[in-house]
Amino acid sequence: SVIPYICDQLAMARLPRASFALMLSLLPLTATLIGIVVLRQVPSVIDCIGLALVIAGVAMHKPAANT
Repeated sequence: SVIPYICDQLAMARLPRASFALMLSLLPLTATLIGIVVLRQVPSVIDCIGLALVIAGVAMHKPAANT
């Protein structure tokens, strides 16, 4: 768990905040896709609903206007 933490910290230092937040919000989707492809896991209906909610939230997000 140290290596992912270090990678997160390095990414947070190098990326704009909005990009890092978007990357973090898509982690459940990424983890599920890796589980399907690598581990041959089948997500449950609840898992799929959760992923749909995450994707909808990211899609509906509107960035703050620069003032």
